[in-house]
Amino acid sequence: MDVDELVLRYGSAVVRGLETLWGKSRERAGGRTSLLLGHLLDTAAVAELMWEEFLAPATRSALDEVAGGVGRGRGLFVWLCAVHDCGKATPAHQRLWDEGAGAVCGAGLVWHEPSAVAGVKQQRRWRHDWAGGLIVRELLGEAGWNGEQVDWVWPLVAGHHGAFPTLRDVREPSSAKRQLRGVGVWREVQRAVLDVVSREVGFAGAAEVEPVVVPSRALQLQVSGLVVMADWIASDERFFVGVDELRGVSAGGSRERAVRAWEALGLGGGWGELGVPGSGAFEERFGCVPRPAQRMVVEAVEGMGGAGLVVVEAPMGEGKTEAALFAAEVLAAQFGADGVFVGMPTQATSDPMFSRVRRWLGSISEEFASRVVLLHGKRAFNRKWKALLEEGTRAGEAFGGVDEFGLADDPFGVRGDGCGELQRQALVEWFLGSKRGLLAPFVVGTVDQLLYAATRTRHVMLRMAGLGGKVVVLDEVHACDVYMSQFLHEALRWLGQAGVPVVVLSATLAPAQRQGLLEAYLAGAASVEELRVQAPAPEGYPSVTTAWSSAGGGPQVRVRATDSWRADLAVEVRVVPEVVPGPRSSRGERERAQACADARVGELLAGELAGGGTALVIRNSVARAQSLFDELRGRFGGEEVRLLHARFTVARRAELTDECLRLLGPGGGRSRSGRLVVVATQLAEQSFDVDADVLVTDVAPMDLLLQRVGRLHRHEGTWRPEGLRVPRVFVTGFRPREGREPEFVYASERIYGRHLLLRTAAVLACGRDAGGPGAGASGVWPIPGRVPALVEGVYGGDGLLLPEGWRAAGEAARSEQESQDRARAENARGFLLTGPGEHERRTLAGLHYGGATAGGDEGALQAAVRDGDESVEVVLVRRDGDDGVFRTLAGRALSVNGDVAPEVLEEVLGSVVRLPASFTEAAAGLTPLPGWHGHPWLGRSRALVLDASGRVRLGDFAVAYDEVLGLRQV
Repeated sequence: MDVDELVLRYGSAVVRGLETLWGKSRERAGGRTSLLLGHLLDTAAVAELMWEEFLAPATRSALDEVAGGVGRGRGLFVWLCAVHDCGKATPAHQRLWDEGAGAVCGAGLVWHEPSAVAGVKQQRRWRHDWAGGLIVRELLGEAGWNGEQVDWVWPLVAGHHGAFPTLRDVREPSSAKRQLRGVGVWREVQRAVLDVVSREVGFAGAAEVEPVVVPSRALQLQVSGLVVMADWIASDERFFVGVDELRGVSAGGSRERAVRAWEALGLGGGWGELGVPGSGAFEERFGCVPRPAQRMVVEAVEGMGGAGLVVVEAPMGEGKTEAALFAAEVLAAQFGADGVFVGMPTQATSDPMFSRVRRWLGSISEEFASRVVLLHGKRAFNRKWKALLEEGTRAGEAFGGVDEFGLADDPFGVRGDGCGELQRQALVEWFLGSKRGLLAPFVVGTVDQLLYAATRTRHVMLRMAGLGGKVVVLDEVHACDVYMSQFLHEALRWLGQAGVPVVVLSATLAPAQRQGLLEAYLAGAASVEELRVQAPAPEGYPSVTTAWSSAGGGPQVRVRATDSWRADLAVEVRVVPEVVPGPRSSRGERERAQACADARVGELLAGELAGGGTALVIRNSVARAQSLFDELRGRFGGEEVRLLHARFTVARRAELTDECLRLLGPGGGRSRSGRLVVVATQLAEQSFDVDADVLVTDVAPMDLLLQRVGRLHRHEGTWRPEGLRVPRVFVTGFRPREGREPEFVYASERIYGRHLLLRTAAVLACGRDAGGPGAGASGVWPIPGRVPALVEGVYGGDGLLLPEGWRAAGEAARSEQESQDRARAENARGFLLTGPGEHERRTLAGLHYGGATAGGDEGALQAAVRDGDESVEVVLVRRDGDDGVFRTLAGRALSVNGDVAPEVLEEVLGSVVRLPASFTEAAAGLTPLPGWHGHPWLGRSRALVLDASGRVRLGDFAVAYDEVLGLRQV
C-alpha cells in the first residue's frame, strides 16, 4: 500500500495504527505477524476466486439482484467477506497478544484495563466477532446506509465464528467500556479500516457498497457460510504467511497468494453453466431408454415455472433413482444449480448410491466422477471411497487459522469436543475437513447431513452454504419418522426460501406425508410461517407432483401419473402365526417360544426351497435374526445361510453386505440347483438391490412391509425354480386371535408402536378392505398397482378398517400414538434452527437463540435429529494369555498399553461396533486404551476388551462377539 497516500487521506496518527493492528499473531501466521488489513484483503482475494470458480450461477444471480444489477453482486460478496474481521480493530482483540498489544500501544492506540474487565470477559466472552458486528452497524449507519440493509449485514460479521447473536448480545458490556473504542483515535482507525478495504475491493467507499434489496434469510445464511469458507481458506498459514509491513500489503499481492492456495488445495465448483441435456442423453447416462415413469418425471420437471419441489412416487424397481438423477441435471440447467446432494436413509444405503452417482456423473464427464464426496461417519470402510481418496490426496499439514484463540473461547460456551482440532486440518482435499463436506460440489451421504442443516448448531451456515446452489435429491423419504420429519420440514423451509430444487423419492408415501412436504417447501418459498396448500391427490401410480412459487402467482402445484413399465405381479401374501409370550413370561418361556417360531420358519423354507431358490428373511430385531440364523444353519448348513445385521463390526458388516448384494443382486449368477437364505434386519428393507424368490418377514407398518416386498421378484430375466415363479410373502411375528386384537412380538411393538401394527394386521389377517380385497390367509396382492391404496388405507383415519372386536384396543393405541407423536414433535422443536413463530423474521440476528443445541461431533448431531439415539460405539479388542498384550480381533498384537502400529490401524478402526441402546448405561465407564490417548482417530474411542473366547462382562450383561453371529447377549 502507498503509505504516503494513506497519510494524506487519513492522517499520520491513524496510519500508525493501521501499520500495527494485527490480524493474526506470528505463531498463527507462519512466523510473521499478519497485519489486519492484510488478512482482510487475503479473504477478499479468496472471495473473488470463489465467485468466479465456486459459486453456483443461481447464487451469483441472486446476489446480483441484491446488489442492484448484473455484475454488481461480485463486489458486494467480496466486500462482505473482506469486512468479516473488522472487529479486530478494537482493544477487545488487540490486547490479547502481548507482543502485538505492545506495538499497537506504541503507535498511540491505547486503552484502559480496569480490573473488572477480566471478570466480564470470562463471563460474557465479548470478543472481536461481536465487536465487529457493532462496529459495522454503527459505521454503515454513519455512511448513510438504509437501516434495513444494515440490519442484515451486521449479523454476518457478528456470527462469522459460527453462531448469530442478538443485538443485545453484541452491545459492549457496561463494565467493559472502551474495549470497543479505546482511548484517542480508535474510532478514526476503525473508519479507516472499513474505508481502505472498501476501496481496495473496488468501491469509492463504504457508502457505495449499499445493496438495494434485502436478501432472504436463506440467502443471508448461505452467504454467511461462504464468508466463513473464505476466512478459513485465507487463514491457512502455508499459503498466507503473515505480512508485517503495511507497505507490503496490497490487493494484488493477496490475489497472487489466493491463486496459489486455490490451486494447491484443489478447490473448485461443480457443473458451472450446465446445458439442458438433449433427447438422447438419458440413454447415454444409463444405457437404456427411459421408461414411461422416467419420461413423466423429466417432462414434469421441464414444465416447472421455477425452482421447486418434485415428489416422485413409484414402485420399487421402477427406476426412480435414474429419473431423479436425470431430473437433477435438468433442474440444474434450468435454474442455475452447480452440483447435487443425494441423501439416503442410512449409511448402508449411501454406499451403493455413491457408486451409482459416480457412474452417472462420469457419463457427463470423468472429471466430475472423481469429485464426488461420500459423507457419513463410516465412509472410511467403503472400498471405493478409500481408493478414490488414496488416488487423489496427499499428506496434509496442520495450520492454526480458524480462530486466533481457539474455539473454547466461544460466546455461547460450547464445550471443547475435539472439533476445533479437526477444523485446523487443511488437507489438500479441503472439503474433507470437519463441517465442510456439504460444500463439495457432488455429495452422497445420509439424510442426516441435510437434517443437521436444520439444527441450531454452530457453523450451521456452512451446511446451508453447501446445500445452496445445488439440487437436493432425497431417497426413501418416507423413512423419516415424526421426530425426524420436524427437521426435514425445517430444512425444506430453508431450501424453499433459498430456491434450491429438491427431488424426493418414495415407493410408499402416505398422503399426509406428501402434504407436509409440499406445505413446508412452499411456506419457505413464500417466507411465511404457515401455508395451506390444496394439492390434488395423484390419480395413478407411478406419479409425480411438482410445486413451486411463481412471482405474483402464489404456489403452483401440478400432478401427473402414468402406468408402470411392467404389469402387476400377483404376490401371494400369507400369515404365519407365531406364539407370542406374555409380558410376565419367564426367560425360559420366551426362549421356548422363539425356538418354536424359528422351527416353523425353518420348516416353511425347507418346503419352499425344496427345488432350490433364494429366500430373504427380515426380522425386526438383531436377537430374532441371530436366533433364526442358528436354526437355519443347523438345517441347511453354513454355506446356504447368511446373516446380516447392524451389530457386526463395521468392516465385517461391509464384507457381508457386499456378499449378500453379490449373491442375491441382479446377475448374481445363482445356482439352478442350490438354495440360499439371507437372514437380515431392517438393513435389507430399502435401497437394498436384491432379488429373492421368497420373502419371510416380521409384521411391520404397511409402507415398510411393502418396501420389504420390493426385494422380491425385482428384476426381469432372473431364473427361478418352477415352484417359485409366483412371488410369495409370509408374514409372521404376531398371533391373530379370534374376535380380539392380535398379539405382537415385543420387539416389533417397541419399534413401531401398536397403532399402525394393528391397522396393518387388519389387512393381513382379516382381509379388511384397504382399497381392494384383503390378503386373508392366502390372498393375492397386485403389486405395485395396489401399493398406494394399501398405504393410504392403513395410514388414513378410517376407523372401520379394524374389526369390531379390535376397535377399543385400536382407539387406545391411536390415542397413545398421537400423544407420543405430539411429545416427540415438541422435543424436536428445542433443536430446530428456527424457533416457533420466527419463520417470517428478515435477518439472522438471534438465530442461535439460547445458544447452540448440540455439539459439533457426528454423534451429538445424530442424537439431535434422531430423538436422542446416541447409542454407544466401541472398538473391540482382545486381551488373552499371560503377556497382557492387547490384540485385534484377528489376533495381531498391539502392546500392553494398546498402542496401535500404522500397519494395524485400519484393522483396529474396522473393529468398531454399535452397542444396543440397553447397554448405554453399562458402557458409560468404558474408556480408550492407555496407548490411544492423543491418537487422532482413537483418542476418544471407547474400548471393549474381550477375553480369549470373545466374551466380556458389561455391567449386568454377558456379551460375546464372533464373526458369524456378531455381537450378542449370552
